[in-house]
Amino acid sequence: MEPKIFVLHENEEWTKPLFDALEELGVPYEDWFVNEGTIDLSEVPPEGVFYNRMSASSHTRGHRYAPELTSAVLAWLEGHGRTVLNGNHALDLEVNKARQYSALEAHGIRTPKTIVTVGKDQLLRAAKKMDQPFITKHNRAGKGLGVQLFHSVEALENYVNSPEFEVPVDGITLLQQYIESSDSTITRCEFIDGKFFYAVHVDTSEGFELCPADACTIDGDFCMTTENTKEKFKILSGFNHSIIDQYESFLQEHDIHFAGIEFIRNQEGELFTYDINTNTNYNAEAEAKVGLYGMKQVAKALANKIQLVTI
Repeated sequence: MEPKIFVLHENEEWTKPLFDALEELGVPYEDWFVNEGTIDLSEVPPEGVFYNRMSASSHTRGHRYAPELTSAVLAWLEGHGRTVLNGNHALDLEVNKARQYSALEAHGIRTPKTIVTVGKDQLLRAAKKMDQPFITKHNRAGKGLGVQLFHSVEALENYVNSPEFEVPVDGITLLQQYIESSDSTITRCEFIDGKFFYAVHVDTSEGFELCPADACTIDGDFCMTTENTKEKFKILSGFNHSIIDQYESFLQEHDIHFAGIEFIRNQEGELFTYDINTNTNYNAEAEAKVGLYGMKQVAKALANKIQLVTI
């Protein structure tokens, strides 16, 4: 049987652009939707290339245990020596921002000051140690889950004791130094097969919950669909910075093949890296303006990988 690409995911809308690109190239693939199911560990996996696109925000779509099941699947595949792209280590970083920050700092990449907390009392105690303003965010997040800006401990206390307080799915709330950008933008660097593809400026002036995918929904707000009146996502021409080499080295060290890494500059121009998305998406409108297409490039990379698989 001819080897093919197996795409592990839990969001059909986010994955459709990749399937379209694979079909355009004539690359055989199988849609492996991971939510509920079974894996017989005594069986031998099929031959092929396995691309993990599991998301940290899967629980917001009713797929609470999809990452845990995916982890078991990836361990099974890796144990049989299959070619796995964005394997278990990438998944571990995807669903655990605290581990992301520790890994980035260990690689010499600066991140904002962050305190890991479990429990409301501990969160409030930690806030007293943090310079103001500060933000909260969920440890297992995606889509900016739980991101709130506070200018005082009292404001945080009011939120924590209100019905609006969101308990993270893993119980861990991160308290983080707020980095104020001079122009209300962040920069997201996209990497395909471990190499820099392009950088995109993202306008954050309307809020923190931002996602580049055309089909994603965040309460109907902030996320690009068919209109881009404020050019929320703008791909930068000729972006060049020494941080790219650091990012590529980091991805190689952690065996991550596809990722979007986000950074922000403070008003003094200092750069802070604050997020790694190993289930990266791309904005079609921004890409059309410059003629660069992330999913098509991903499909080409997968096509090259399948050529190396022999049965």
